[in-house]
Amino acid sequence: MNNPITQRELVGMLRTRRALILQVILVAALAVLVILRWPVDARADYTGRQAQQVLQLFGYGMLVALILLAPIFPATAIVRERQQGTLALLLNSPMSAWSIFMGKLLGALGFVVVLVLLSIPAAAACFAMGGVGMGQVGQLYLVLGLVAIQYATLGLLVSSFVGSTDAALRMTYGAILGLSVLTMGPYQFTAGAEWLVDPLPMVIDWIRALSPIPAMMQVLGHEGVTSMGMIDQNAQVTRYAITAVITTILMAVWTTRRLNQKMLDRSRSAGKVTDEQTTSVKLYRRLMYLWFFDPNRRSGLIGPFTNPVMVKEFRCRKFGRAYWIARLFAVSAIIALGLMLLTISRTIDSGPEMLGGMMVVLQYSLVILLTPSLASGLISGERESGGWKLLQMTPLSPLQIVTGKLLSVLGTLVMVMLATLPGYVVILLIDKNQLPVVITVLQSLLIMAIFAMLLSAALSSLFARTAAATAAAYSILVGICAGSMVFWLGRGAPFSHTVVERVLTLNPVAAALSITGTPGFAQYNLVPANWWIMIGGSVVCLIVLVGRTWQLSRPS
Repeated sequence: MNNPITQRELVGMLRTRRALILQVILVAALAVLVILRWPVDARADYTGRQAQQVLQLFGYGMLVALILLAPIFPATAIVRERQQGTLALLLNSPMSAWSIFMGKLLGALGFVVVLVLLSIPAAAACFAMGGVGMGQVGQLYLVLGLVAIQYATLGLLVSSFVGSTDAALRMTYGAILGLSVLTMGPYQFTAGAEWLVDPLPMVIDWIRALSPIPAMMQVLGHEGVTSMGMIDQNAQVTRYAITAVITTILMAVWTTRRLNQKMLDRSRSAGKVTDEQTTSVKLYRRLMYLWFFDPNRRSGLIGPFTNPVMVKEFRCRKFGRAYWIARLFAVSAIIALGLMLLTISRTIDSGPEMLGGMMVVLQYSLVILLTPSLASGLISGERESGGWKLLQMTPLSPLQIVTGKLLSVLGTLVMVMLATLPGYVVILLIDKNQLPVVITVLQSLLIMAIFAMLLSAALSSLFARTAAATAAAYSILVGICAGSMVFWLGRGAPFSHTVVERVLTLNPVAAALSITGTPGFAQYNLVPANWWIMIGGSVVCLIVLVGRTWQLSRPS
């Protein structure tokens, strides 16, 4: 703790207003989770069932909180030094690369340790109710500690590669989504399959162990939920501890090796415009890039009836360029086709509900991952870079500015969603009667995409920095779509069917899963109530976005 970087990072972090807000929100959320199941009479529960229910709410709540909060500060730690011009001073100081890395890591983990310490009263309440042993609480905090260290190290690794704070947060949350959710996919698809031969089952089990979710479910007594009807006897906590330690060490070594003067040397080729090449080169690139997607082709003039803000967003944003949209389209289509191939054999036996549920998870994951990265910098990015003053001097109205920026995001999202439609074609080939279900799911997906876009854009207008807007957008969307699943895991005990249904009404992912009849969600009636909530939230976010943009457009 004598490391000067640790002292600067930790003290500076604890003095910020957002750190205080995060601590207050976490304590309040944990208090509510405990109060929901705290005994209201003088009778004791000798079975310990009630204490286990409280511990389950506490454990899943802490896991979601750490997944959302642990990467925020380390993901921006190194890239912020680069933007402020202090990275060169650090690299030329007497401190070694390892000291710099450990200073950044301990500074970020110090804040996470404060959050974990604030959760001890809630854990003590579970222990005081009886039925919860110290060993179980110890395993719970072991998993939480490994999650914090692993994801903080991941954030530092990503921060050493990117050039902006919003890109760091976007890539970090995407990597966390892959480690925590997508790594469970191979096991879910192949569990019990007869065609698996050694050593494939063992490899799939270890891939699943990269996610902390199975380990947490084993600690809390839910290890059979994701075992596809089979009893899962694997020591998931031990396996996750091994994989977390190995991946953390590898990421730490990788980040440390990158902390040298070479990080400041980012020379790039100036390139040549295709229109200035020879005729044969032009023809070749036109054929190879299908005319539209050549990144070196000179763009045409903006049409008289085209929103110039939309064109500016497409041409200046990385994921707005035509060749990047084509890449996103291709990757999404490949994922959807791979999903179909992996699940087609199981779908024939169990019906189209399983494939429908997987398609819903895939599409909503893409929306949650891409939308904040595209929309959370629409206004804050302009203010941060100084481009907003240029927009103020143009004759464009606030409505034209908002419309152009939203259309640029909506166009990219629509292309990505269209790429995943082949999965629904397979569902219709298996069962033609699923057409109304597919149409309803697509309607729900469109409403969710519009809500996520308007929410991220509204937050972008409220924050002065893109990193803060991006973190807030990811936190709210993941909290809505994943946080409410805590109540679903506690269905029947401690939460009744009515309580779970009311909470899941806020969750667009659960609403889509209920439409497809996915097991565990088919018994809940969430539509059209969820649609009205999403539409109402979208209207509120649009009003905030337009009003805040009008306010910012006024002369200062």
